Amino acid sequence: MATESPIRIGVLGCAEIARKISRAIHLAPNITVAAVASRSVEKAKAPSPATNGYPPTVKIHGSYESLLDDPEVDALYVPLPTSLHVEWAVRAAEKGKHLLLEKPVAMNVVEFDKIIAACEANGVQIMDGTIWMHNPRTQKMKEFLSDPERFGQLKTVHSCFSFAADENFLENDVRVKPGLDGLGALGDAGWYTIRATLFANNYELPKTVTALPGPILNEAGVILSCGAFLRWEDGRTATISCSFLANLTMDITAVGTRGTLQVHDFIIPFQETEASFSTSTKAWFNDGVTAWVNKPSEHKIVTELPQEACMVREFGRLVGEIKNRGAKPDGFWPSISRKTQLLADAVKESIDKNLEPIFLSGS
Repeated sequence: MATESPIRIGVLGCAEIARKISRAIHLAPNITVAAVASRSVEKAKAPSPATNGYPPTVKIHGSYESLLDDPEVDALYVPLPTSLHVEWAVRAAEKGKHLLLEKPVAMNVVEFDKIIAACEANGVQIMDGTIWMHNPRTQKMKEFLSDPERFGQLKTVHSCFSFAADENFLENDVRVKPGLDGLGALGDAGWYTIRATLFANNYELPKTVTALPGPILNEAGVILSCGAFLRWEDGRTATISCSFLANLTMDITAVGTRGTLQVHDFIIPFQETEASFSTSTKAWFNDGVTAWVNKPSEHKIVTELPQEACMVREFGRLVGEIKNRGAKPDGFWPSISRKTQLLADAVKESIDKNLEPIFLSGS
């Protein structure tokens, strides 16, 4: 049987993260960068093919429209500012281009629903760029959380992602500009903590979302730091914390009736080639209450490919199934993107309403 040709992806825009994902595409066996576009040919050429790991044959487009019209491009990676997602993702879907869309996927769920509608109408696969979901470690974590003997029933999750941004970032980065990435730290860092909470809760939406006291906004009203408390119908709880103003921290702690899972680098592993997490089951104290019995154990997973290459490999596989075998798009990825966006919207709404609880209907 002939080997299927790699999925041809175009990069829509020249955001900094495009370098990382372009390297990942270069490492993935089933996908290749076919084209790159910016508002001008000069800007598209600025990150050189050598820098980005683009093949020398990569086509340079001087406009986004030109890339969308390219018949030799199957899919698009879209690292544009969030405010531009709804326009360009819908236009791409209408041209039949599959979408790997950076997070946050939209400014709000109403915008994202327009994108989903266009994808569904045109048989287009969409996946967001939440890279850690594709690390082999994540599946091992899920196995522990799903084990009734080792973990039991989930009771609470705490997730934090913060980094101390410098003065230039806080003044000039697109993530602090209301017209570009207006969700700020909530849309950037908070997206990961919300996804971690949903992941631990098997993607079941909470009943209420309440922003925690003390959110910090810049002069333009963009969130620089915030937190939220989430509660489920059966009493499960979660807290999330995200910030551009505190030291680099990437934690998940999930506590069940029998066990606990802890991760300290869940978004970007301490090392690219391996990732670990710790678990404890039926932990207790010794007779003198001076030490632990059943101490936490560490689980280390060696990764064949960097997690971002695992992501684009999976995206390429799904697109290949559609292109080569007439498969339907996988609905799992847009469904969890939508739930993540719904919760981000709820946190922002609670902040805007002076920390009122926001009730979710489960939609």
